[in-house]
Amino acid sequence: MRAPSRFLALAAGAALLAVSACGGDADPGATAVPGDTNATSSEAKAGGEITVRGCTPENSLIGSNTTEVCGGNIIEAFSSKLIHYNVDTAEPEMDIAESIDTDDNQTFTVTIKQGYMFQDGTEVLAKNFVDAWNWAAYGPHGQQSAYFFEPIEGFADVQCPDAECATEPSVDVMSGLAVVDDHSFTIKTTEPVSNLPVRLGYTAFMPQSDAFLAAEDKDEFSKMPIGAGPFKVIENTATEVVMEKFADYSGENKPNIDKVTFRIYNDPNAAYNDVVANNLDLTDLIPADQLVGDAWKMSLDGRSDTRETGIIQTLSFSPKDEQLKDVNMRKAISMAVDREQITTQIFNGARTPATGWVSPVVDGYKADVCGDDCVFNPEEAKKMYDAAGGYDGIFQISINADGAHKLWADAVCNQLKNNLGMDCQLNATPDFKTLREQVGARELMGSFRTGWQMDYPSIENFLTPLFATGSSSNDTDYDSPEFMKLMAEGNAAPTADEANAKYQEAEAQVAKDFPVMPLWYQETPYGYSDKVDNVKMNPFSQWDLTSITVK
Repeated sequence: MRAPSRFLALAAGAALLAVSACGGDADPGATAVPGDTNATSSEAKAGGEITVRGCTPENSLIGSNTTEVCGGNIIEAFSSKLIHYNVDTAEPEMDIAESIDTDDNQTFTVTIKQGYMFQDGTEVLAKNFVDAWNWAAYGPHGQQSAYFFEPIEGFADVQCPDAECATEPSVDVMSGLAVVDDHSFTIKTTEPVSNLPVRLGYTAFMPQSDAFLAAEDKDEFSKMPIGAGPFKVIENTATEVVMEKFADYSGENKPNIDKVTFRIYNDPNAAYNDVVANNLDLTDLIPADQLVGDAWKMSLDGRSDTRETGIIQTLSFSPKDEQLKDVNMRKAISMAVDREQITTQIFNGARTPATGWVSPVVDGYKADVCGDDCVFNPEEAKKMYDAAGGYDGIFQISINADGAHKLWADAVCNQLKNNLGMDCQLNATPDFKTLREQVGARELMGSFRTGWQMDYPSIENFLTPLFATGSSSNDTDYDSPEFMKLMAEGNAAPTADEANAKYQEAEAQVAKDFPVMPLWYQETPYGYSDKVDNVKMNPFSQWDLTSITVK
């Protein structure tokens, strides 16, 4: 039933999330919230500085051009958006937005809070959203997250007429965005979009300062970005990104610590060992060999926990590899992998075998969408593999060496050798940035490691960015008109349940075409030093840097 309501779309989106309580080793006698590892800690105190394991961002720190976690974790710390996701439940909450009104889920009026400040001392105004979104959507600017603006009326008009963008679009602004006054603007979409307000907490939708919009070289400008979030970047080098508390931060979740340094590690073992030795304060990456037998918990001695998060790990098939064009070849490879054995023996249960392409933490998740194609069946896999003609030459699994992927990738390779007779080898790039560059350039053959950490709490977010035609995270160049039709129907559905039903049909289409092989859903194990307290991680597998304190 449709009804005019200030929070109609936002409430519908909130219903799209159901995060299980977790907390691993939290004191069972304490009153705790999910992911709060230190519920019995002393009262938070201000001051001090911490260090955090970081990795090399793929691009400059522009919200609309960052689709990976290395840069995304940093952007989350210095930016604020219209919507903030609750650190415990991921429920969308108002941040810069005072209200988001809609009567029809197609025309939205956004009112922003007065006096919300950027880190250069200027006020966040309605035009800082409208101008930023228009700049991000404009085709010649080549922003990786431009497709997030596709529902807005006029998006097609600001796209390049040809792939090389030899001819610029005739207009540079979307007709669906309009500034009403300094503190309000309207969004009009081409079709009803039931969960649009839920999406507006993603970094692509962050406002940009007048200084950013006026800068000629925005990549260079964004090495020292200006945001409206709780932390301000004060140093950005190849080895670390340093941020300090923004004294005039206007939001409600004000940080306790004065400074946080993201220290870039190319070796996850080195970061882990530094946390064990109390030389690094936070790591969100535990080496796979330390998960075996819970060795990491013993080494960290009470300084560890896990968080159920909206993450799925996958293996994507190269779109340029002609030997993988047969869908039965791809499905045979999937059936030859024993996910249960790998998640048990290598990850010690910290991963769960995936049965589809959507994380179980969001409402609308449907189990076993992948069906028999994700069930270990070496005999049937070999029959399908042989019928598809086999794979001639070396089948590559490309991974990034700085991400602790070697153990499981070796295991997958060995299973493909044993069960299919494939000549499988690992190809390890030095870091995540290099892997993503090679994926983006379509340089890789065979397969490559991929994964998805939800941008916003919706089943739709596990489908559109990865499988929509032309989207920047569609690493396999998947192109299905039926998938696009079902997603459009889901976007236009009047209720969350109706939307989810269409999204589930779209996921079933992905299962039929099998461009990507699901591996496992992920809990995030993490460790911390004896220097910090009130350590929390949110359902997006990101640190809640505003809660952490120094003892």
